[in-house]
Amino acid sequence: MERGTAIVRRRDFMKALGMLSATMLFPAGRRLNAAAQAPDASKTMAFSAGDVQKQARALAAEKFVPPKIDLPKQLQDLSYDQYRDIRFKRERAIWTSEGVPFLVELFHRGFIFKEPVAMYVVADGTARRVGYSPDFFTFGPSVQPPPEGGVTDFSGFRILALIHRADAFDEFVVFQGASYFRAIAKGQAYGLSARGLALNTGAPEGEEFPFFRAFWIERPQPEAHTIVVHALLDSISTTGAYRFTIRPGDATVMDVEMTLYPRVELKLAGLAPLTSMFVFGPNDRVGIDDFRNAVHDSDGLAIWNGRGERLWRPLSRPETL
Repeated sequence: MERGTAIVRRRDFMKALGMLSATMLFPAGRRLNAAAQAPDASKTMAFSAGDVQKQARALAAEKFVPPKIDLPKQLQDLSYDQYRDIRFKRERAIWTSEGVPFLVELFHRGFIFKEPVAMYVVADGTARRVGYSPDFFTFGPSVQPPPEGGVTDFSGFRILALIHRADAFDEFVVFQGASYFRAIAKGQAYGLSARGLALNTGAPEGEEFPFFRAFWIERPQPEAHTIVVHALLDSISTTGAYRFTIRPGDATVMDVEMTLYPRVELKLAGLAPLTSMFVFGPNDRVGIDDFRNAVHDSDGLAIWNGRGERLWRPLSRPETL
């Protein structure tokens, strides 16, 4: 078991994420002519590029306070299949009738995604908080809608764009769970996940899992090829301000800018960490008695460095880190 700072256990999260990638997180194409209903616009504030850094700096000066788990018990105890029965209504996607080349759909809280994540939409220098409403979602036969006022905020989001067809939106990036995010390019399926920050990975005292408390998504212009997402990270050891500039297409490229504000000395910090699953491969079978040639989601790391060199680093499972 990881330390109490972990928002989700890695094993549980990655297992659920793998199942979700084939179902809820990889839907059919989305049509352009869907009707729109605007999210709650009752909470607005001025927003500029440096505001998230200011919030992270101020938060780092305070004692860490974990997010409050205020979900009704029936949502906290959802099984994977029950959680999969909660789906965002396609006609309620953010910007669906505004003629912009991106759409945003939100994820419900529940299952292993219990912590509240505040969502803001930014336009013309103003950030508008997206208020939760059960009307954003459909609830299948295995799960009941929450009671009025029983849920606040969301657990994450996904962004859709015109990747494969000119008349249908497809999902290409997801932010959900701790500081996990992942993206795909044209013709791809999801593989490994990235994280905003890794702390104490492999350390005897256990790994610490920072998490994103809030996101600000900038409304793109009608001709835009990029979308910008800001995020506020928090953990016992540090806070952080992030800016993701995302360009989907034949190759989906993400420029990530990060500023950390540590509360303590960071002794084992991993920047730009990637997370996948690996049990063994063809060249790593010591102590393995299995008829299969390999059991893993990834078998190596492909690197294209600043010198134009293409490197390959095969994965293995050493006895010591």
